[in-house]
Amino acid sequence: MTTTEPPGALAPLAADRVIAVVRAPEIPDAAALAAALLAGGIRWIEFTYTTPGLAGHLRRAVAEAGDAVVGAGTVLTAEQAERAIEAGARYLVTPGCRPAVAEAAAASGVPVVMGALTPTEVGHALDLGAAAVKIFPAHTFGARHLRDLAGPFPGTPLVASGGVNAGNAASFLSAGALAVCAGSDVVPPAAVAAADWRTVTANARAFVQAL
Repeated sequence: MTTTEPPGALAPLAADRVIAVVRAPEIPDAAALAAALLAGGIRWIEFTYTTPGLAGHLRRAVAEAGDAVVGAGTVLTAEQAERAIEAGARYLVTPGCRPAVAEAAAASGVPVVMGALTPTEVGHALDLGAAAVKIFPAHTFGARHLRDLAGPFPGTPLVASGGVNAGNAASFLSAGALAVCAGSDVVPPAAVAAADWRTVTANARAFVQAL
């Protein structure tokens, strides 16, 4: 099954295939974390608003992480969207359909990967101008759910998120996902808090190899 590449800034995601989602209570060094993921073969990094001080982490990663494609996740409001964009986020990710986020992002020309699960929500996300649609939680319904969604929404860039790991990531890609989100399987909060970048790099490398 094939997908249509998303426009603009998200187009390279079709080749990279993985977004590392950082959901940790603290990040001692966002630039070092990004470098560790890059060393393991993952360029796309989503820092989420569940981590305090997100704007500062974004600024540091954007300024020092070289080839990393840095975005902001768990964006719920227009204010959060605007702060993330000001800090240098190149894309935004939402857990569900958020019209205010879509509007703020469009005003700045920043693409949104908008969360959805059902056909109704996928359609709503597309109506709001989503560059790609994040199917969350993907593990709950499995890869077959993405394949089924491709029926009424052919060519829609879908990103599988939630419970995706090295053991099942390839199945989502085979089902037609443009990319998958790698969470704690690659970026364990404990490893981040301990600045254990070797573990992060090893996890990233294993995840990419499993694809």
